Amino acid sequence: MMKQLSAALALTCVIAAPVAMADDQSAETAAQAIRTLVPETPIDSVNAAPLPGFQEVVINGQVLYVSNDGKYLMQGMLFDIANKVDLTEGRKAGIRRTAMESSPVAERIVFPAKEKKYTVSVFTDIDCGFCRQMHKQVAEYNNLGIEIEYLMFPRAGVGSDSFRKAVAVWCDKNQQGALTLAKDGGDPGNRSCTNPIEAQFNLGKKAGVTGTPSMIFEDGTLAPGYMPPDQLLQRLQQMQAAANATAAR
Repeated sequence: MMKQLSAALALTCVIAAPVAMADDQSAETAAQAIRTLVPETPIDSVNAAPLPGFQEVVINGQVLYVSNDGKYLMQGMLFDIANKVDLTEGRKAGIRRTAMESSPVAERIVFPAKEKKYTVSVFTDIDCGFCRQMHKQVAEYNNLGIEIEYLMFPRAGVGSDSFRKAVAVWCDKNQQGALTLAKDGGDPGNRSCTNPIEAQFNLGKKAGVTGTPSMIFEDGTLAPGYMPPDQLLQRLQQMQAAANATAAR
């Protein structure tokens, strides 16, 4: 169990943050229970869970549920049957929205829409085949009113050749042109400068990104994989309609 939990939590790496927990013994007990399993793992927050008798523990963007007495731990989807809502995913979406705020638009490579209707943040890897396919159609996304904001996620990790390319693209005076060249198979060189690439890579892990391309919508929803322009537009329209219907209730 300890190895499985450690593996799940190892998906992300962040600097230890203070625990924001409710002022009661159950929250402290839940936090202590987690520390007996993974002592060095930072706990982001502990709060009463929607499930009676449990605390919601957030660790590196992952949501766990620990019983008030610290004896039991659950990891997975908590679903509200009456309202047909995935409470865990809703909580993760909120965590992603907050996390994404740490990456300002000025630190992203943006391909703007002519008449913007939607903004999609895309974690991308220069050497990823589906990322390249998506970028070949970036003008089509833009023409449909979808603005693409790229964040770099070199899957091979910090120090890899993909990481070098990402840094070189960021440091180019013409970032859009350099990114397009690199995604066409060209080598962007070895430019170096102060850059946000490692921070974006860590942000992606915290947001739950495990592959590329991965899209994060404005409501914090994570959509892994490539979607053609028309399909992505349909998905965004459906989400907007659902949000409008919920707001109208």
